[in-house]
Amino acid sequence: MFREMRRKKQLLSEEECIAVLQKGTSGVLALSGDEGYPYAVPISYVYSDGRIFFHSAKSGHKIDAIRNSSKASFCVIDQDKIVPEEYTTYFRSVIVFGNARFIEDDAEKRKAIEILGKKYAPDDTEEGLNSAIEKEWNPLCMIELAIDHMTGKEAIELVREKQK
Repeated sequence: MFREMRRKKQLLSEEECIAVLQKGTSGVLALSGDEGYPYAVPISYVYSDGRIFFHSAKSGHKIDAIRNSSKASFCVIDQDKIVPEEYTTYFRSVIVFGNARFIEDDAEKRKAIEILGKKYAPDDTEEGLNSAIEKEWNPLCMIELAIDHMTGKEAIELVREKQK
């Protein structure tokens, strides 16, 4: 169902892909948008237990696109070092394909927003986190992207560096 990557030497392992997703703070979510146009939107996210969680308002282009088709892809760029003298970049990135769903259950929604909050405000107190969540709870929409397929790729130069 999913294409194999052509340049297999540059393929990241599953563990390396997960490390990129855990380290990253933003990515681009791609959905099927209005009138068949692709809709790609940068988002903050958290990777947890094989899934990606992100928050949103309860309405908008992203919400409408997910309602129309749950299929999505999500890309995180871990590294993009420009090397002008070689006319290239030393890159590392991960792309996932999966299905998005709105988290309707309050307990599940609460757990997801807590995981997200702890990623972006790791030094906040439990009280501070709870206060922020309560303040934004009513307009909050939490979305889970269940990963069906994941690949990562890095520049051949980075592959060669690892082999030394």
